[in-house]
Amino acid sequence: MTTLIAIPARYASTRYPGKPLVTLTGPDGPKTLIRRSWEAAMAVRGADRVVVATDDARIADHALAFGAEVVTTSSDARNGTERCAEVAAKLPGFDIIVNLQGDAPLTPPWFVEDLIAGLNADLHAQIATPVLRCDGRALASLLADRKAGRVGGTTAVFDRNRHGLYFSKEVIPFTATPYAPEAPTPVFHHVGVYAYRPAALAAYPAWPLGTLEQLEGLEQLRFLENGHPVLCVEVQARGREFWELNNPSDVAIIERMLVAATPG
Repeated sequence: MTTLIAIPARYASTRYPGKPLVTLTGPDGPKTLIRRSWEAAMAVRGADRVVVATDDARIADHALAFGAEVVTTSSDARNGTERCAEVAAKLPGFDIIVNLQGDAPLTPPWFVEDLIAGLNADLHAQIATPVLRCDGRALASLLADRKAGRVGGTTAVFDRNRHGLYFSKEVIPFTATPYAPEAPTPVFHHVGVYAYRPAALAAYPAWPLGTLEQLEGLEQLRFLENGHPVLCVEVQARGREFWELNNPSDVAIIERMLVAATPG
């Protein structure tokens, strides 16, 4: 099966304008968020093509300068999935299209590799996304964001067949149990990556925005609201920390994790 990875990136983020061009300093020096996300995509084994999808000339020029392939998308795209649908229409012929969102530079390559394998293993699934079980430390960070009024990571709950029941920016399910930093919890952090089969991705832009999608600001809820299950593929951290850049305060967190993720 052939796989295309698209990295949707827009400049006019409501919460964090210009986010793709924010600089993150790691052991390899300062690099922009979009460049680190592209490097994460390029490390995925089995990907046949990687492109940056954007409607912004500043992002496009910067991506071309560091060697990325760029696909220009319209400014009408309301989210990354719609932007990926435009890419798939312009670059047909791939069996799986992966949406590696441009705010997740800490995504280990095996998250995406396991996601693709999970979708390949379930011939009935049309959409898949990774979930990562939180330990006590990660859960505490999610709860701290919510207590401070910040929009942090997204959490997911799913049924016995691993089909998503709901995704939320609130921390779900509720648990009052105290957990040690390294202890596993019943909360799953949703990793902002999606794998679609072409038919599901092509259908998505024609569906109206649902109430839940608008309230949560989560694009995957449109699939659920239109009766299309989302397969949740559990991935393993293997000692790596994972976080997304949602707020300016996340820069320092990600820079620390970049250092921790470097061998040696």
